[in-house]
Amino acid sequence: MGAIVALLVALVAAGIAIGKGSSGSSSGTQASADPQPAYDPQQATYDKLEQATSRRQLGDPLATGSPHAPVVLVEYADYQCSYCGRFTRETQPELFAKYVDAGVLRIEFRNFPIFGKDSERAARASWAAGKQGRFWQFHSLLFAEHRKGDALAEDKLAALARSAGVADLEKFRADLGSDEAAAAVKKDQEEGYSLGVQSTPSFLVGGRPLAGAQPLKEFEAAIAQARAVKEAAAASGKAGR
Repeated sequence: MGAIVALLVALVAAGIAIGKGSSGSSSGTQASADPQPAYDPQQATYDKLEQATSRRQLGDPLATGSPHAPVVLVEYADYQCSYCGRFTRETQPELFAKYVDAGVLRIEFRNFPIFGKDSERAARASWAAGKQGRFWQFHSLLFAEHRKGDALAEDKLAALARSAGVADLEKFRADLGSDEAAAAVKKDQEEGYSLGVQSTPSFLVGGRPLAGAQPLKEFEAAIAQARAVKEAAAASGKAGR
């Protein structure tokens, strides 16, 4: 975490905040929908942040898209956050169809529960569903409507898991309550806190911070910028051989 903290200091020094503003709001640092300049003085910091946070692990159940995709989007979210649900329902399917399926984008989800015990239970439940290869199905069902409090009780989560195709509900319940689940959620939380994430949803797109459930065009602009940087770096490397 020390390297991430050092990168955060660099971001703060540059006037960049991750998740700045009220929880879930679309205010805060935004990627411009207009074409980005070819040179960004903070690009080296974004590159290092992308390397420090993007796991790119083959078979990661909380990720989708090729580990070799040029751009990684990391999302920090809470299952009681209505803006996180809006992103999942409205924007994420477009990103899947246009970028993930094309091999351009990889999406890595991080549980970042900030609304108490119910959020923490839902986070552990999503991890437990992932243990049986049904994270994304369960994730989508959780965000299909805004759920709070009793709607995230263990029995309700188990019913959702059944609907999501989780085969072994006894194992699901055991995994949900396990120390391993708690540790996995804590790891994601600590990563977010170390970056200065202040609200949900918060994103890193190629290491570049993007806060709130922004319109699709904002994600498209950030993806295009990150992809262009990677392609330019690759071309420069080839030219130098």
